Amino acid sequence: MEKNLQNIDLDLLLKQINDLITQSKVVAGRAVNATLTALYWRIGKTLLEQNLEEGKSGYGKQVIANLSTRLTHLYGSGWSQRQLFYCIQLTKSIPDADILHTVCAKLSWSHIRLIIPIDDPLKRDFYFQMAQMEHWSVRTLQERIQSMLYERTAISRKPEETIKNELEHLRDAQQISPDLVFRDPYVLDFLGLKDSYSEKDLESAILSELQRFITEFGADFGFMARQKRITIDDRDYYIDLLFFHRRLKCLVAIDLKLGEFEAGYKGQMELYLRYLEKYLMVEGENMPIGLILCAGKNSEHIELLRLEQSNIRVAEYLTVLPPKALLEAKLHEAIEKARELLNQRVSE
Repeated sequence: MEKNLQNIDLDLLLKQINDLITQSKVVAGRAVNATLTALYWRIGKTLLEQNLEEGKSGYGKQVIANLSTRLTHLYGSGWSQRQLFYCIQLTKSIPDADILHTVCAKLSWSHIRLIIPIDDPLKRDFYFQMAQMEHWSVRTLQERIQSMLYERTAISRKPEETIKNELEHLRDAQQISPDLVFRDPYVLDFLGLKDSYSEKDLESAILSELQRFITEFGADFGFMARQKRITIDDRDYYIDLLFFHRRLKCLVAIDLKLGEFEAGYKGQMELYLRYLEKYLMVEGENMPIGLILCAGKNSEHIELLRLEQSNIRVAEYLTVLPPKALLEAKLHEAIEKARELLNQRVSE
């Protein structure tokens, strides 16, 4: 027996027990988070049943203030007026207890608290779904909201019914569409580029900051190649960046352009996509998608060329993040124009 004890690897034993303790803490933390969030939801439901909708009336505010004071006296900190308002917002944002249970399994209260103040229900649901699917940290979620990710996705430019259907499909079937993946513009301020730079400088900066580049694009992008050489009729062409998107199950070719979009870029990208389709696609994959990243866009050119019919998308990139008010105005203008164009096409 003593000999067997001497053969025990103490370091390995310690690691095994440490892993068990860590796993137990994670499970316990999730259980506590789910229990607390469910409690906040029930409190919000109770307050709403008393018509205390965020204490909008003078009397309602007084009731919430008095209730906060008494709860703090009984249970200590953590029951401020703001916390009670969060409880109300939670119940209004997620009125279905079953959906709440699903959200709690993947997102912490810190995540949820960032999302529930968003007024637009579609925008709010977008962040709930994407944060769960891509396993965003609280910090990443905050950055996504601040950089107006929803407004930068193609889905925000669609009719409300389309957005609702896409988000429901994502929640129920766990399937994502390209409109939820691709963005415009892309914010590449982390590349540290100066006022003057070449396409090679842009490409090199992206490769040196590849992880942050992928973070901006989305967690499911996997890098495959830089300057991917393809040969057609004994002529060599080079795809600037080649990625594979895990959930879309397709190759994504990215072409980097310094200036504004030009009509000739379409033919070049179509050539890349048809080559990828013929020689690099494997069974079970979807058709390749092309993304032309430009410093500026010529909207009417893009509209007339009907690029999406060729599985091509065009997006601007920003090497310097503009003031939020300017970015917000620009994005809302783009959304309105896109929806007007869609309505025109429907009426035609």
